[in-house]
Amino acid sequence: MRATLLLAAVLLTAIADMRPPEYDEAYSIFLTAGNPRPAWPGHTFHPADVRHFFAGASTFGAIARNLRGGDVHPPLYFWILNLWRHVFGSSWFIARLLSVFFSLGTVATLAQAAKIARVPVIPAILIALLAYAFGYTSTVARDFALAQLLNTIGLTLALASRKTDDWRLAAATGLAFGAASFANYLAIFTPLAILFWMATPSLPPLLRRIAMTHRASNAAAGVFLLALLAFLPLDWYFFSGQQASRHGQFQPFHPLPALALIAKDSGAAIFGGLPVYAGPFMIPVALGLFVFFLICLASAAKPALFTLTALATPAGLFLLGLSFNNTPIEIRYLAFSIPSIALILATLPAPLRNMLIILEALGTIGLAFAPATMQPQGLAAREAAAIAGPGTVTLIPYGNDGVGIPGPFIEAAPNNLTIQIIQTAPRLAQLPQNIILATIGADDSSRAAIAATLAALAGSPCWRRAAATPHTQSFIRICTPH
Repeated sequence: MRATLLLAAVLLTAIADMRPPEYDEAYSIFLTAGNPRPAWPGHTFHPADVRHFFAGASTFGAIARNLRGGDVHPPLYFWILNLWRHVFGSSWFIARLLSVFFSLGTVATLAQAAKIARVPVIPAILIALLAYAFGYTSTVARDFALAQLLNTIGLTLALASRKTDDWRLAAATGLAFGAASFANYLAIFTPLAILFWMATPSLPPLLRRIAMTHRASNAAAGVFLLALLAFLPLDWYFFSGQQASRHGQFQPFHPLPALALIAKDSGAAIFGGLPVYAGPFMIPVALGLFVFFLICLASAAKPALFTLTALATPAGLFLLGLSFNNTPIEIRYLAFSIPSIALILATLPAPLRNMLIILEALGTIGLAFAPATMQPQGLAAREAAAIAGPGTVTLIPYGNDGVGIPGPFIEAAPNNLTIQIIQTAPRLAQLPQNIILATIGADDSSRAAIAATLAALAGSPCWRRAAATPHTQSFIRICTPH
């Protein structure tokens, strides 16, 4: 067990160090640095000039106000991250290590759940650890790892209370799940499945057969629910002020495409980008993984509690999309099902189980090394730094609000790279002879700015494209405009 925890620590820390910074992480960094919307210079500058935006400090009250006024998350994680960065340092990597720390707690808690459920412990840990969604959410500076830890604590406490009506265990279970929802709203689907499981004796016969084995009393389920409800007013206080934030973040809801997306992202949550890495064989590899996973599900034991909690998040996301006419389905959200899925798949026969772990390991290697699984901001910064000569200015789009694109780019850029942030096409006459355009189309505003800039350059006889990389295009002035 100690060796497995050490493996988890080394693996997750390495991934946290290797992957470039990401869009949503910038919100975590700037919020806890006291600069939720940095005031970037309106002229050219160097990353060294604005590093202080990344390294300040905030307060609990300021974080709460800024979240309620302009984000879509509750504050628990950000309060903890603020303390963590104050104690251990303000770097992006240090912020990611908090998620690693939480996920190591999840691994240890999952081991206890496996022992209680009499499921093979080491296989359960490895299946969870090597699942792409778990590795990803464990190594980004966002609230998923904390919510996952609290949900896993709640799941383990629910297991421990299986044969007892101890109100203290029921209360602790509800409090753990309530705290998880105060870290990430989407964590709420798992305790709803637990409540269904706990309330079996009160259900109609058909639903009782679905939930199967549990025999908790109405009193235990009631205490669990009351403890869970203690956090919901706090959740609502923040959520009610955030409903207009990130407008247009998700596509409109359509049932069949939503189901297809759930199936695709659920597979990616386990196997990562393996089909993408297969190139021209992407479709056969995807179909092969799908058939293999169906075989695994058919061959594994499926205890009612783990089945319900594994299905809770995808079902909840579908119903959420139906209710709000959007499609909030992403791999990182489906990560909340991973501990329950791991506890199910750990019961596989050894040959299938070993093959599953090998395939997951290949997906995790891709998580660490494959550019196809990485966001472009940090990659673009590295490419620009490699080709920028003296006097070159690198243009980067401002994006929707000046956070998710400039932040990761500047974090990854060397201090001497000359940068200019643009919201639309710049005045070409004011640019130096050599420019690099970072083609980071991460949101609507950035795509519009890139298109406008490229159109202006293409329409000018004085500019010629000199080179291109996957995330940049460089141009040289060949005449003086009149």
